[in-house]
Amino acid sequence: MTSPDNSAGRAHVVGLGLIGASLALALAERGWSVSGWDLDRAVRDAARSASLIDGESVDSRTTLVVVAVPAGAVVEVVRASLAQLGEREAVVTDVAGVKESIVGAVDDPRFLGGHPMAGSEQRGLAGARANLFQGCTWVLTPTATTRPETYGRLHGILRDLGANVVAVPAADHDRLVAVASHVPHLLAGALMNEADLAARQDAVLLQLAAGGFRDMTRVAAGDPRIWPDILMENRDAIVPALRSLGDRLSRVSDALEAGDASLVNRDLESAALARRQLPGRALDPEKMRYLRVAVTDRPGVLAAVTVAASELLVNIYDIEIAHGIEGASGTLLLAVDADRADVLHDALRERGFTVNLA
Repeated sequence: MTSPDNSAGRAHVVGLGLIGASLALALAERGWSVSGWDLDRAVRDAARSASLIDGESVDSRTTLVVVAVPAGAVVEVVRASLAQLGEREAVVTDVAGVKESIVGAVDDPRFLGGHPMAGSEQRGLAGARANLFQGCTWVLTPTATTRPETYGRLHGILRDLGANVVAVPAADHDRLVAVASHVPHLLAGALMNEADLAARQDAVLLQLAAGGFRDMTRVAAGDPRIWPDILMENRDAIVPALRSLGDRLSRVSDALEAGDASLVNRDLESAALARRQLPGRALDPEKMRYLRVAVTDRPGVLAAVTVAASELLVNIYDIEIAHGIEGASGTLLLAVDADRADVLHDALRERGFTVNLA
C-alpha cells in the first residue's frame, strides 16, 4: 500500500445540479478530466456542450466518483458506482445533507460519506461555479471500515478545492446539521411565506425588506426540490430542534407581551456574543505544525483521530499516511494550526496514541 497521491486524475460526477456541476468545474480547473451523468438528457447535453464533462460513464481511468443526487437515491447510486468500478481502487463519496442512513447502508471501504456546507440561491447547471467550495466546511463521516488511504486522498482533494474539512460521526452530523442547516432553511421559508402573505395586503412591505431580512431569507430562494428527501430522512433530529426553537420564540413572545425588557435584552446579548465567537477560517500555511501519530491497522483508528480533531475545533489542513514495513502499523502525519497543535497532541495522548509534535 502507498501513501495517497493527490495529483489530478479522472473523476465521474453523478447528478449535474448546482453542487455536482460546481464540483465538475472546480475539479476541471485543477487539472482533472471529468465525466458525468444526470437523469435529465437535456442536462447531460448542456453539460457536454459547455465542456463541463467529456463523457457520461465510469471508465478504466476513473479514480474518484462523486454522487450528487437527492438523498433518497444516494445509496442506490453509490452501490451502482461501486459495481461499475469492479475491484479497482478508487474513492467514492456523496454530498447529501443527511449521512447516517447512507453510511450505514454502504459497506465498502472505498466509500466515504461527505457533505459540503455550501450552496446558492442559483439553481442547477446554470448556477454552477468553480469557486463554490472556497472556504466552506466539508464534513466527512469516517467509520470503522474507512481506510486511511481513502480518507487521506479525499481530504487532499477537498482541501485543494479550498474547503475546510472536518470529520464527524454520521449520527452526530445529522443531529448537528439539523440545527446548523435544516432548521435555518425551514425558518427562512417560514419567514418568507409570512412576509409574502402580509405583502398581499400591504404591498409596500417587501420594499421595506432591509439587509437583515434579505440575509435571513436568502436560502429560501434555493432549489426546493432537493429538500424533501433531506428533511424526511433527518426528521428525527429536525423535529426536536424545531420544537426547541419554537419554545425559545414563545419565551421571547411572552416576555414582550409582559413588558419584560431584561429577558429580551439578555436573549439578544447572548446571541450577539455567540455570533461573534463563531470559528474563523484562517488558512495560513506559515502557521502550521505537524503531528506524527503512530497508528495500528485496526478498525476505527482513523475515525478516532480525525473526529477527535473536529470535536476540538482543530482543522487538519493536510494528512499523509506512512505505512510500516510489515503493513500492520504506520504513522499519520497531520498538518494543523500551530495555535491548536498542543490541544490535539494532548487529547490524542490521553486517548492512548503515541504522538510527536514537530
